[in-house]
Amino acid sequence: MKARVTIMLKDGVLDPQGEAIRHALGGLGHKDVSGVRQGKLIELDLTATDADAARAEVEAMCKGLLANTVIEKYSIEIA
Repeated sequence: MKARVTIMLKDGVLDPQGEAIRHALGGLGHKDVSGVRQGKLIELDLTATDADAARAEVEAMCKGLLANTVIEKYSIEIA
C-alpha cells in the first residue's frame, strides 16, 4: 500500500516561506497572487494490506514524528 501525507501550517500560523514565494511571484509579474501557503508532501510505501490498519499506523507516524501537531495540520490518503 501507499500512503500520502500532506502537511500544512495551521490557519493563523505565520508562513514566512509562503510569503517569500508570494513576493517572488509578484516580482516575476504574477500580481494576482494574494497569498501562498507552502507545506510538505510525504509518500510512504507500506507493507500493510489492510487500509484501516495502514491509516492507523500512518496516523501514529504523523503524531510521533512527521508533523508538529502544535502548529501543523495533516491529511492522509491511503491507496
